[in-house]
Amino acid sequence: MSWKAGLSRYLPCLRFFACPNSPSSRGVMKYYSKNYDELKLLNPNFPLLMRTTENAMPAVTTELEWTIQDLLRFMIQTGRFRDVNGTISETRVEAAKTFLATDWNRMQIERFKSPGFDPERPYLEQDFPEWKDDAKVTNDLQVYLGLKSNMNEQLEVIKSGPNDEFTRAENALLMCQRVDLWCAGEKEVERAVQHLYKLGRKLNEREVVFPAFIAEFMPGADDMEA
Repeated sequence: MSWKAGLSRYLPCLRFFACPNSPSSRGVMKYYSKNYDELKLLNPNFPLLMRTTENAMPAVTTELEWTIQDLLRFMIQTGRFRDVNGTISETRVEAAKTFLATDWNRMQIERFKSPGFDPERPYLEQDFPEWKDDAKVTNDLQVYLGLKSNMNEQLEVIKSGPNDEFTRAENALLMCQRVDLWCAGEKEVERAVQHLYKLGRKLNEREVVFPAFIAEFMPGADDMEA
C-alpha cells in the first residue's frame, strides 16, 4: 500500500486508455474499476483518468520531468549518436560527455556575480540589447559567460546529427512514460503503474515544505457558535 499512497507525490496524473468492447483491454478496465476507490482514497487530489474509444491500444501513461542530462545519457547508452554511415559519432559523444560534466553549481554562483543583474532575465536582449558593452557587468560575469559559451557550443555539436537524430531521441525518451498493455492482466497493469511510480520517484520527486508554525486558523463548528 505504501507505494500507492505515494503516487500523488511523484506523479502529476495517471491516464489509462482502453477499448470498452475489446478483450485485449479487459485487464486495464478491471484494474481501473477495482482499484479506483482505494487509489483515490489514498490520493484524493490525484487525477486518475480513463480514456475509452473504439480500437484503442490499452495503455497507461503519466508525465515525467526528463532533463537534457537524462536525454544525453539515454543517447549515449543506446548508441544514438551516429553518423550517416551508421558508425558511432565520437565527436558528438564527447560533446555530450563534456556537457554532462558541466559544473552547474559553479555556473549558478557565477550567474549572480554582478549585483542587481541577471543575465538569464527574460527579455533581457530586447530591453537591454547593449548590456554586453557594459565593462563592469562583463567583467563580473566573465567566468559565467565563458561557461555559457562553452555549453552552447557543445549543444550545437550535440544537435548537429543527421536525420533529426536529437529530436527522434527526445521522442523515444518520452515514450518511456507510456506502457502499452495489450492483452495484459490485472497484475501486469499494476506492475506497469508501479514502474511509472518508480520512474516518477527518480525524476519528479519534490521536497515537501512543512510550515514552522500555523499561519492561518480556520475555525471549526464550535468556534463559530456565538
